[in-house]
Amino acid sequence: SCVCQIKKEKAEPHHILKMYNMSGTVVNISPRLEANSADSCYRLEVVASDLQSETCKLSPALDRLHQLERKVIEDMAKTPEIICELKNQVESFKKKLEVSTAETSLSSEPASLNFSSLQVTEEVREHLKTPTFDNWQWEEAEMLVLLQVMYTDLDFLTAFQIEPEALQNFLFEVYCHYNNIPFHNFQHCFCVTQMMYGLIWLTDLRNKLSRVDLLIMLTSALCHDLDHPGYNNVYQINAQTDLALRYNDISPLENHHCAVAFGILAKPECNILKNLSNEQYKLIRGGMIKCILATDMSRHNEILNKFKAMQPVFNFTNKEHKEVLMKIMVKVSDISNEARPMEVAEPWLDCLLQEFFNQSDTEKLKGLPVTPFMDRDKVSKPSSQTSFIRFVLLPLFTELTKLFPCLEQHILEPVRRALEYYSDMEKATKEEEGVKTGFVSYFILSVLKLNCRIQICFMKVFQ
Repeated sequence: SCVCQIKKEKAEPHHILKMYNMSGTVVNISPRLEANSADSCYRLEVVASDLQSETCKLSPALDRLHQLERKVIEDMAKTPEIICELKNQVESFKKKLEVSTAETSLSSEPASLNFSSLQVTEEVREHLKTPTFDNWQWEEAEMLVLLQVMYTDLDFLTAFQIEPEALQNFLFEVYCHYNNIPFHNFQHCFCVTQMMYGLIWLTDLRNKLSRVDLLIMLTSALCHDLDHPGYNNVYQINAQTDLALRYNDISPLENHHCAVAFGILAKPECNILKNLSNEQYKLIRGGMIKCILATDMSRHNEILNKFKAMQPVFNFTNKEHKEVLMKIMVKVSDISNEARPMEVAEPWLDCLLQEFFNQSDTEKLKGLPVTPFMDRDKVSKPSSQTSFIRFVLLPLFTELTKLFPCLEQHILEPVRRALEYYSDMEKATKEEEGVKTGFVSYFILSVLKLNCRIQICFMKVFQ
């Protein structure tokens, strides 16, 4: 029992009270509450009025609130139509992916690839041997299958005792080591390898070079841009990147591509060369290094001039002649987009310019020298291509056509048509700019004349 004082307020049964001791501290009401006296009584204070009556007054609002709450819960239970549509699309894509995976025998685990289940029609095999092959019609998983077809149809598996599983693992690792950048990506790698494959068949190199030489060229094309960062050698050197420092500013990217390629081959499960002798391995390694390093455009004139000098007396049995030809073949394959149909080639130019502009933007941000042919403020699509075709592609392709006249129709003519196409585009662009400039000049001149007339009129008025 205890003695309490209540402030002069009407306390109802449903009111909430607080109890304080003599010092004004709140006291917890519990069975262990200490007894007090009249001199030290507790004080009770009403802190909340009759909740029942207040609740009754608020009942309409509470009912409305409960209705809203129920509606929110119901709406949350219902999936919006747009979400349902997205879910359906995802499920459809998943089913398509599963079918594609089953058809191509590809998965995220290279070890599960089943080489024997590959289904590639004879028509596709034949089209794969031509420069008109359209890479944009194929998914990356399908490209991996087609790369396996190339190695198979050139009889590399038998000649070099390449285990099918090792080839699949090797190709998958190569795929994984190409970056998701606008141009120098896995699709570019496939296009270069496919062009090399096509050239081997078009020029009948199977009967002119050894099987080892063919393996070197095809695998070099496959690995020539491994782990490309999207910024060229000039940038690497000017920015003093790790690659430039590692390779002493000497073809840093190409040296890196080689190192990554042989890093992949060093993995036992990916080593397509493991059944070869040491001499064969050294020969292939040396040949691949030479071919990949030859793709450095700073060495373009050096290699082309060597090839020109050999033309009159070229001999397929001469080791030096053969090495230069192999370099030329890889170089031609690397920059061969304009030899393809325009609908295949032009999207690649857009990708390349995007990568170029990304680099020049970065150079400007970092205060580095801006590579002129990559500057978005100075370069146009037609102007960049006409110069490249006229001064790089045509001289290179013309020399190769002298050795292989069959390439006149398949390689040289498409390049000439591309030059004409971009020259016309460049001319039209200049004419359009000229019209705009002329209109602006005419407009300014007209404004100046009008201004002079107004001044003369004012002078006459005030005279």
